Amino acid sequence: MSEIRLPSEWLTTNLEMIGEVVTGKTPSKKNSEYFGGAIPFIKPGDVNDQGNIEFTDEHLTELGAATVPTIPKGSIVVTCIGNLGRCAITTERSATNQQINSVLPFSNVDLKFIYYQMRTLKEWMVSESSATTVTIINKSKFSQAPLVLPPLAEQKVIAEKLDTLLAQVDNTKNRLERIPEILKRFRKSVLAAAVSGKLTEEWRGTNDYETRGSKLLPIKWDVAAAKDVCVKVQSGSTPRDNPFDQDGSIPFLKVYNIVNQKVDFDYKPQFVTDNVHKTALKRSAAMPNDILMNIVGPPLGKVAVLTDQYPEWNLNQAITLFRVDPSKLNHLFLYHVLCEGELVREVMPDTKGSVGQVNISLSQCRDALLPVPSLEEQTEIVRRVEELFAFADRIEQAAQAALSRVNNLTQSILAKAFRGELTADWRAANPELISGEHSAEALLARIKSERAKLKPKKAAK
Repeated sequence: MSEIRLPSEWLTTNLEMIGEVVTGKTPSKKNSEYFGGAIPFIKPGDVNDQGNIEFTDEHLTELGAATVPTIPKGSIVVTCIGNLGRCAITTERSATNQQINSVLPFSNVDLKFIYYQMRTLKEWMVSESSATTVTIINKSKFSQAPLVLPPLAEQKVIAEKLDTLLAQVDNTKNRLERIPEILKRFRKSVLAAAVSGKLTEEWRGTNDYETRGSKLLPIKWDVAAAKDVCVKVQSGSTPRDNPFDQDGSIPFLKVYNIVNQKVDFDYKPQFVTDNVHKTALKRSAAMPNDILMNIVGPPLGKVAVLTDQYPEWNLNQAITLFRVDPSKLNHLFLYHVLCEGELVREVMPDTKGSVGQVNISLSQCRDALLPVPSLEEQTEIVRRVEELFAFADRIEQAAQAALSRVNNLTQSILAKAFRGELTADWRAANPELISGEHSAEALLARIKSERAKLKPKKAAK
């Protein structure tokens, strides 16, 4: 605190000078009569990063509360083990476990001002915590937490400003956090429009549709089984004798290598030898631009385009590859069709599997009906989908960057507040409210007087 330049009208103090510090305690679990009442029993997990107690899954009876310290409405609970420094204000009489210290501010300080200042102490608490595998700060050290003490009138102004500013920050953060889900729905709607012909209605110059099986498709489109528009539809396998070799040259894919509809071979890569690839696993040899789909779930619907990271690949039995006939099907169009998910939805009623597992058979993959526009329209669909997805990606990246800045904004605003920067103009306009009997010095004297009255007297010997 000493290296921060504070307003001359402010003082520095510590936590035990401005409020009573109470450490919680857990009633005996052996007595069921202590639990199941109406008094919230707060634990660290009940206090979130936004400063709220969202839910307490345990409550005490009056009998249980009589065996532990309780805290009144308007107490500040602070987590002091694990994720240090989470704070919240109680809205009713409560109790906490021993991993929480509570601050009961004296009447001469502003509750919200102290609460907001407690939210700045995480770094200090970590630096003062015990050096164990789980960070913990005891009551003695916690009570010495450094605080600033402006005049009471200024405390109230700071608290009001922070109420307004941080509510705006939270509102902005909530809006930004909703963007990924909005974009997820947008991408889903783009794919639905792409594979139904809606995306290219204007390009085709017609919006005439007819039902083909279970699909409503443009009249100009065909419907074909995957085996009729692909030169290969084949699932993988894994030989019984362990075929994996650290020095193997052929990458061997598993379902966990399909992440966010892309191949991620950096995660747990496995290889087989060229000999195994060309003999035991010959049928499932895969090449760049093959389309992969997992056929064992849940979840089903993982799809990827095989990249040219390696010239040849292989895959296990939980994945099927589709290699298109380029005279009939654009491989990226097929990729978008499979990503849209209708193939999986159509075969789901007929899937088989053991408890907790769902399997799509190879024959179901080969017989699956696919929409087949002209190659020219397929190319146009791919172009439009990728253009719209790139647009969505840019929005998502911008939103993530903005969210990162907003996440840092709360601490930045709090830091300014407790350096006196938010109220510099107010101090200049209200000198009478920060001097004389309204000064921080006079306030501290009143606090000390109140503290002395509350301090228990030593018993006479």
